[in-house]
Amino acid sequence: MIWRIAYTLALYAALPLILLKLWWRGRREPGYRRQVRERFGEYKSVPERPVIWLHAVSVGEARGAEPLVRALQTEFADHAVLVTCMTAAGRETVKQVYGESVLLAWLPYDFPRAVQRFLEHYRPRLGLLMETEIWPNLLAACRDYAVPVVLANARLSETSARGYARWPGLSQPAFAGLAAVCAQSESDAARLAAQGASRVVITGNLKFDLAPDAARAAEGIAWRRALGRPVLLLASTREGEERLLLEALRGAVGAVGETLVLVVPRHPQRFDEVARLLRAETQGLGRRSHGETPAAGERLYLGDTLGEMAFYFAAADVAVIGGSFAPLGGQNLIEGCAAGTPVVLGPSMYNFADATRLALESGAALQCANAAAAVRAALALCADPPRCQRMGEAGKRLCAAHRGATGRHLEVCRRVLRAPARD
Repeated sequence: MIWRIAYTLALYAALPLILLKLWWRGRREPGYRRQVRERFGEYKSVPERPVIWLHAVSVGEARGAEPLVRALQTEFADHAVLVTCMTAAGRETVKQVYGESVLLAWLPYDFPRAVQRFLEHYRPRLGLLMETEIWPNLLAACRDYAVPVVLANARLSETSARGYARWPGLSQPAFAGLAAVCAQSESDAARLAAQGASRVVITGNLKFDLAPDAARAAEGIAWRRALGRPVLLLASTREGEERLLLEALRGAVGAVGETLVLVVPRHPQRFDEVARLLRAETQGLGRRSHGETPAAGERLYLGDTLGEMAFYFAAADVAVIGGSFAPLGGQNLIEGCAAGTPVVLGPSMYNFADATRLALESGAALQCANAAAAVRAALALCADPPRCQRMGEAGKRLCAAHRGATGRHLEVCRRVLRAPARD
C-alpha cells in the first residue's frame, strides 16, 4: 500500500507537467485539447445498457482489438462496448474502425478519485486492458468496485519485465489483481506469471485474426498494377528512421532502378515533417492525402492517410517494417504477412518477438542488422518476383495457421463473467 501512496503522490507532483504536455501535444494534434475533463473522470453521456469496457491505449491496440470487439458485440449483444484510449490518434482510429457501434472516451489519468469516478459512471461488468497496460490505482479501484479485469493480447518483453521487477511493491499487487491474463506466447506467459499474475492462459496474438480490408487491398493491387513498376514500402516509420533509410537508398542508387519508394510514417502528426524531408530528396513528391498519383520519374511517394495499411501493403512488392531500426521494438509485421507481402525487419522487434520468430522460421520475413542491409535486401527482393511470391505465400500460411486467438479470449471472458466476485 505504501508503494501505491508514494506513486500517487508522485503523480500529483507531476500534474503540472502532465497538463503542459497535453497542451503542447495539442498544438499539432488538436484532439488532445478536446474532452479534457474525461481525463480526470468526468463524463457526460450515461450508458443505457450494461457496459463491457476495453482499453486500447493508441492506434495499434485499437486496430488489434477489432476481432475481439466484434466478437464481444455479438456474444454480449445486450451490452454496450466502451472503448477507451489515451492518444488523439488512437481516439480517431476508434472512430474510424468502429464508428457509432461503440462508446468512446478517454481513460482517466491514474489518480484515485478520477478512476473511481470513471468506474462509478460506467459501472462496467468486465474490463479488458490491451497488451501491457498496468495502472496500479485503476486496478486497485476495479478490485474495490468488483470489476474483473482481463489483460488481453498480453505481452511482456524482457526489458519491460526488468523494469517492473524494480518496483515489486507497486507492480506485483497490480498484476495479482487481474482476473485473468491472455498471453500471446509461452515466453510472455512465463514473464507475466513471474510478475505476480495468476490465471495466465496462452491464447495467441489477436492480430493474426485481423483480415485485411478487402476493398482497400483490391484498390492497392490495382494501384500497383497501374503504376507498372516495383513498389518498396517503408511501413510505419518512426522519428529518425526516414533519414536512415533514405541515406541507405542513396547508397544503393544503382539497385533502385525504377522502384517507387512509398513512405508511410507511423504517426500522423509527422506527415508534414516527413513530406519536407522527402522533398529535399526529389523534385516531385506525390501525397496520398492529396489524391496524387506518382509521376513516371518520381522515386518517392508519401502515404499520409490513416486507416489504409491494407492499401499500402497490397500496393507494395516488399515492405520494410519501421520502428525496428531504433530501439523501439518494431511495428506490426503481421499486417504485411496477412497481405502476402514479404517483410524485411531491422534488429529491434521485441514488441513482436514471437511473431518475428514465426515469420523468420516460415520464410515470410528477413531480418537485417541495420538500415543499409535492410534496404539492400528489400531491393534485391523487388528484383526477384518468384522469391517475393514464395515469401508472400509463406506469410499468408503463417497467419492462417495462427488464427483463433479471438475465440480463446472470448472463452476467458465468459469464464470470468460467470465466476463469483473475488474478495
